[in-house]
Amino acid sequence: MNQSMINSAVTMGQIQYKLDNVGHNLANSDTTGFKRRDTSFADLMFRQVQNQRVGPYEEGRDTPAGIRRGSGAGVAQTAIRFEQGTLQQTGRDLDTAITEPGFFFELAAADDGTRRFTRDGAFYLSPAGDGTNQLVNGEGEYVLAADGTPAAIPENHSGLRIDETGGIFVTDEDGTEIAAGALQTVEITKPQLLEQQGAGIVSFPDLEELGVAEADVLADGNGAQVVQQQALEMANVDTAKQMSDMVAAQRHYQFNASAANMTDQMMGMVTNLR
Repeated sequence: MNQSMINSAVTMGQIQYKLDNVGHNLANSDTTGFKRRDTSFADLMFRQVQNQRVGPYEEGRDTPAGIRRGSGAGVAQTAIRFEQGTLQQTGRDLDTAITEPGFFFELAAADDGTRRFTRDGAFYLSPAGDGTNQLVNGEGEYVLAADGTPAAIPENHSGLRIDETGGIFVTDEDGTEIAAGALQTVEITKPQLLEQQGAGIVSFPDLEELGVAEADVLADGNGAQVVQQQALEMANVDTAKQMSDMVAAQRHYQFNASAANMTDQMMGMVTNLR
């Protein structure tokens, strides 16, 4: 009976991670560029008790022989899913959406040199004081141009156009359209290695520790036709699916809570035997 109590208690604790993850997905269902996380489970250590030694009694049995005594279930993985989200038209010139999975905008590196990426294309202008405005995301992080420097746009312009390859064009006071650089886009071939840093920003862990070269997970995406202006990619969260997952997880939690309660009642009956 102690093993039954342990089984239920361990599983309940792990199901709580699932509920927390579903709640996080639902809370960010309207966040631009958000990518959901899915939780998968695996059996913890178990042993097989072969208590039936008479062959004829096993005939017609569909389940494995004996009794399987486990220690519950544990979270095996919480994986980021990078499926394409729906595109929402905004009509705002600085809103840019990536239209293909696997591609990202690149932001200025972190203080430790870590490269950072995002699919949140809600950009803004930040005055640089030299006659240009630098392109930043909602957190004020610089968006990189194709040459690896922060993307800059002249202050005095009457129109802004970003083409499907990320090229930036502005219309000056004379009505002439001039090129003002291009957005840096990269293709990440192994997005499952990425780690979320918050605010729609992702980065790779220490690839040297993993024994992986950067060239094996990252490719230059400049020139690829993957950008759409005046649109934003919404979260790839299916609200109905997340709600059904939450209900299922709650039912599993209740089932294990009932099992723990039944074990407690049985232990109480044994304790009260005279």
